[in-house]
Amino acid sequence: MAPQQTPEQIIDGQRQDWNRVAGGWEKWDRFFDEQMAFLNHRLVADARLRSGLRVLDLGSGTGYPALLAAQTVGPDGTVVGIDLAEQMLDVARRKATRLGLNNITFRAGDVTTLPFEANAFDAITSRFCLMFLPEIPKAAAEIARVLKPGGWLAAAVWSAPEKNPSIGLAMTTIKQVIDLPPPDPTAPGVFRLAKPGDLAGMLQQAGLIDVSDQEFFGEWSYSSADAYYASLMEIAAPVQNLMATLTEMQRQDVKQRLLESASQFRRGERITFPLAVRMVAARKPL
Repeated sequence: MAPQQTPEQIIDGQRQDWNRVAGGWEKWDRFFDEQMAFLNHRLVADARLRSGLRVLDLGSGTGYPALLAAQTVGPDGTVVGIDLAEQMLDVARRKATRLGLNNITFRAGDVTTLPFEANAFDAITSRFCLMFLPEIPKAAAEIARVLKPGGWLAAAVWSAPEKNPSIGLAMTTIKQVIDLPPPDPTAPGVFRLAKPGDLAGMLQQAGLIDVSDQEFFGEWSYSSADAYYASLMEIAAPVQNLMATLTEMQRQDVKQRLLESASQFRRGERITFPLAVRMVAARKPL
């Protein structure tokens, strides 16, 4: 049995992983902007963003939803985006420049030890970040600390794997080709906060109130099964890590199976997947 990693080792591994796939994310950036914009808007709404607010975005990656937040709070507001991976943030900075946004800054850092004073932000957003953290309750305490009284957090995390076949398919297919140990349900990972009440409970423990926890359904679509496969191999760091352990023959086997599985989701000319996201919002008491 492999020795358990420390939180610091986990975070360092994640930093390397996400830096490695930053080029893939930039390549697929327009696709995600087009297909997943509704999530950014939902987060901006749940965080009650408006003109003049100071906002923190956790796990900004290539700028989601930090850039929309910057447009929403306008020139009188400011947004700070934080992420482990400097190379992902470089992509976000280039996008901010192209959009002409002067009210947003991005900095590399760990969400579980936020480098800000208490009560520093009017609102906090986070899209697909919190489930990867080795110490989520610690991050919840940090969120509560840096939020101003009355300020809102809005977070999106993935719901259950069976409701997100575009993500679950890859792991299921790889398992058909090699034996994988069952995942530790408490370890950081895509579906770590999929269970109703998990993240909400941690936020309540941290002292936040008016907590809501809603499953939010949507869909996204690719031009073809091949496009789906290509994006998966270029942006999904956990999948890349597993594929790297396979022989070339096994990789081809996984590809063939994945293309066949994805084709079951054909609708018209496109491959359209359902998705389910857990939207959790909470407020710091006055």
